[in-house]
Amino acid sequence: MSRKILVVDDEKSAREGLAELLASWGNVTESAADGNEALARLPAFDPQIVITDLTMPGMDGMTLLKQIKNGPKKNVPVIVLTAHGTIDSAVEAIREGAYDFLTKPVDIVRLQILISKVNERLGLETEVEDLRHELEKFRSFENLLGATSQMKEVFRQIEVVAPSTASVLIQGPSGTGKELVARAIHNRSRRAKGPFIAINCSAIPSTLLESEIFGHERGAFTGAIARKEGCFELAHGGTLFLDEIAEMPFELQAKFLRVLEDGKFRRLGGKEEIEVDVRVIAASNKDFKKAIQEKQFREDLYYRLNVFALFLPRLAERADDIPLLAEHFVREFAARNRKTLKGIAPDAMRILTGYTWPGNVRELKNVIERAVIMAQKSELTAADLPDSIAADPDHTPTITLRVGCTMEQAEKEIIRRTLEFTGDNKTRAAKLLEISLKTLHNKLNEYGLRKGGPARPGAEE
Repeated sequence: MSRKILVVDDEKSAREGLAELLASWGNVTESAADGNEALARLPAFDPQIVITDLTMPGMDGMTLLKQIKNGPKKNVPVIVLTAHGTIDSAVEAIREGAYDFLTKPVDIVRLQILISKVNERLGLETEVEDLRHELEKFRSFENLLGATSQMKEVFRQIEVVAPSTASVLIQGPSGTGKELVARAIHNRSRRAKGPFIAINCSAIPSTLLESEIFGHERGAFTGAIARKEGCFELAHGGTLFLDEIAEMPFELQAKFLRVLEDGKFRRLGGKEEIEVDVRVIAASNKDFKKAIQEKQFREDLYYRLNVFALFLPRLAERADDIPLLAEHFVREFAARNRKTLKGIAPDAMRILTGYTWPGNVRELKNVIERAVIMAQKSELTAADLPDSIAADPDHTPTITLRVGCTMEQAEKEIIRRTLEFTGDNKTRAAKLLEISLKTLHNKLNEYGLRKGGPARPGAEE
């Protein structure tokens, strides 16, 4: 398989000879005389493999390796070349992230084997990425993601109601994606080519909401210096989405109900009746029955809107979708911030799937965006997540100790399980245990809890 390979060596004959050899195997090659030249070639050439000598004037191979691993091309495999007397440097390069090393003069057979292994790895990574995208397409519906039974039911209901003309009332906690559902209904309806107008009733002062929805004539009120079309007119032939409709002032609800019933209204300060063809989708996180009992929402308007009810689950109720959503947001924000991230490390994923997410998908999205900005490695780790996520008391695992175990055994088990929960992140574990990092390290040494230490005593799962 042909790959783009950058060869870096200060010796011209060695550099050109290796580049020609690799090209004869079907690869596309470029060469550079030192680390600085190699870095300059990276953006335009975009190599899939870098082969670099360690000992060079100017920027040497070790510095080049570190620059690559800390830059946007951090996932490019780097093979280092070393003389027999600098094997220790090659081992250090492996620790710094090099894929492997070759001794000079280069053994052609070993080079072929190494390139073949890199090709296999790159092929697998490409295949995994392609499968991930295909799986995401399979699990997505419009801009909604989900593979759980709850979301499949939501997708089914959208498919059923979209072609109809019925009003839809979407209910669910904040952050569950009510506007995305409304857009999905619009996009799959006969009105898809018409406008989709969204308005948040809680974000507009009650004194201005009537004008926003119905528009106004010039001089209708102080400051009305010109005629303005309202959301109903703007949505003609399409869909009007009213989020947080339970916040609509009670006195305005009667006028809104009339438009729903006969499709006619007057602008604020106007005399002419305007007829519109608009489908209304409304949403709220409030309890409508309670609002009706407390005379905050008209019962007749509720029934007029609630022709088709659609309920969105909390993220905690579809927790199996968290990895899918988290990986999607990592790719989205990594691309937006021009970062190369392979995904989410197991320690971080354990925290994400164990948290209760009171802010639902919106909170998860915000947490991932912050974590991507914080990330310094090739994948998201527990250290990139805010402490408030890891310390969620509702989903922190419990520890059961047998009666009769000693205080030392109990302390050892608590520390062991806390480290297990944090993915061996000692700083986070120390914060959860409310002890200093130095004290934690002392306890790890005292109890032999370093990785590879003895098994836990005196505890039950």
